[in-house]
Amino acid sequence: MVDIFLKTLPFFMLIAVGYGAGRTRFFSPEATAYLTKFVFYFALSAMLFRFSANLSLADIINWPFVWAYLVASFVVYLLATFIAMRRGRGVAEAAVEAQCAVIGNVGFLGIPMLVLLLGEAAIGPIMLVLAVDLIVFGSLIVILITGSRDGRMSPRVLVTVGRGLIENPMIVSITLGLIVSAYAIPIPDPVNEFLTLLGNAATPGALFAIGASLATKSAERVVVAGWLSICKLVLHPAAVAIAALFIFDIQPYAAGVMIAAASLPVAGNVYIIAQHYHVAPARVSASILISTMLSVLTVSAVIAWVTGL
Repeated sequence: MVDIFLKTLPFFMLIAVGYGAGRTRFFSPEATAYLTKFVFYFALSAMLFRFSANLSLADIINWPFVWAYLVASFVVYLLATFIAMRRGRGVAEAAVEAQCAVIGNVGFLGIPMLVLLLGEAAIGPIMLVLAVDLIVFGSLIVILITGSRDGRMSPRVLVTVGRGLIENPMIVSITLGLIVSAYAIPIPDPVNEFLTLLGNAATPGALFAIGASLATKSAERVVVAGWLSICKLVLHPAAVAIAALFIFDIQPYAAGVMIAAASLPVAGNVYIIAQHYHVAPARVSASILISTMLSVLTVSAVIAWVTGL
């Protein structure tokens, strides 16, 4: 446990440096936004493209893995939705809270950290988790929020969902990489070195951006945010562990990667959605802040456990 904690500590130290820079206003919110854009559209996309270009669909697609992750995530998702509705929240707010309960920071934190700690074989399972989060749950929250406001499903909602998926650079870069792999398109050495150089900026840039963005978050509505943090850091990985190991009998290494990915703190893109639709942004902000702070210990504990698998 101590060894794993010491290995994960540098990642959270980078987040802390970013937090300090944002808190002291050395890094303004505008600067953080542009750094996030650089990581999201360039560095992380280059990393994902390079990773996926060296994989095949057979390395990624694993339907029992998908079902294990989906079933476990939906159990926690429905629990968070039920609790929100019992508190008198509407469908839109319940959808946002449920999103906090199951969507972790796989893109900015999970990919760089888990690949380094669990090995390059983790790339395929992590990408599969990321794809499920983006395609299934990323679409579901938009459908629920817009549907609850319009009172019905409309073609416009599906157009919005489709455009969001097509314009997401993570999905685009993974898809292009798999196409290159499927058709065995050679990547020239200078291009490969360029992708490596640009992709190497993803890890420090993403972690710094996470910290700087946390500096703008507040810890209001601590009780609800604490509950959602427990859902994300404890209940979600526990449900995924039960589904992967005891129900769907997933191969131990892949199960370990899935569990570790499920243990990550609430993703920043949940806040972007909440702010865009004006649905409980303060609650999401607090959930991101609290879950990220607690994850210094919880993620290390989960990774230490899964490495024993």
